[in-house]
Amino acid sequence: MRLAIASDHAATDLKAELRDWLIEEGHEVADLGPEPGESVDYPDYGYKLAAVVADGTAERGIALCGSGIGISMAVNRNPAVRCALVSEPLSAALSREHNNANCIAMGARLTGIEMAKACLTAFLNTEFAGGRHQRRADKLSTPSC
Repeated sequence: MRLAIASDHAATDLKAELRDWLIEEGHEVADLGPEPGESVDYPDYGYKLAAVVADGTAERGIALCGSGIGISMAVNRNPAVRCALVSEPLSAALSREHNNANCIAMGARLTGIEMAKACLTAFLNTEFAGGRHQRRADKLSTPSC
């Protein structure tokens, strides 16, 4: 699967570990930055990640910051992207099954590497159920208000 991963400065270590693990698992992974040691603003990297998912360059995206909250908000500013902030595998799976999430966000200060891997495994291996969920997922990309 073609994936993109981005973070802020608080999550560069987790990003590097997950990137390397995903490559070992056979995925194509674009690391959108930043490099360790740079102090950056999470919206910049959230917007960059959302753009490559929205245009189809990446099939799915992984967004990381200290808590996962800020970068998930930035990613979700793009109407073509549905980013779910998760901290355990069931939420990661349900974000795919019910909401057709195409991005996942996690907090590096809140989620350890093994839990992050478990969340990603669930996120990447769960298909969208469609059916009654399709209408709702469509509304997330085309708000009527």
